[in-house]
Amino acid sequence: MHKQELVGLVSKEFSQMPQSAVERMCDMIFDTIIKKLQNGGRVELRYFGTFFLRHYPTRMSRNPRTGEAVEVLAKSVPRFRPGRRLLEKASRNA
Repeated sequence: MHKQELVGLVSKEFSQMPQSAVERMCDMIFDTIIKKLQNGGRVELRYFGTFFLRHYPTRMSRNPRTGEAVEVLAKSVPRFRPGRRLLEKASRNA
């Protein structure tokens, strides 16, 4: 599903609300999650799941073509862990 599809579905459910307002709300939710992660926090949406950062330290690796040792810099990668209710509902429909 793309963002516009999500906005369309929510707009149908709340027909009294203009589509532009629904789109702004979606943007605010996504921006809030991103800002919280940028500040080192995590976002837990009960029964849905948790967004968090996984930190990887600097390490040595090898270039697969040349075999040369290469330093891979430390990085943080956003992750999502689904909640129990999401897992139950998703597996029921699979």
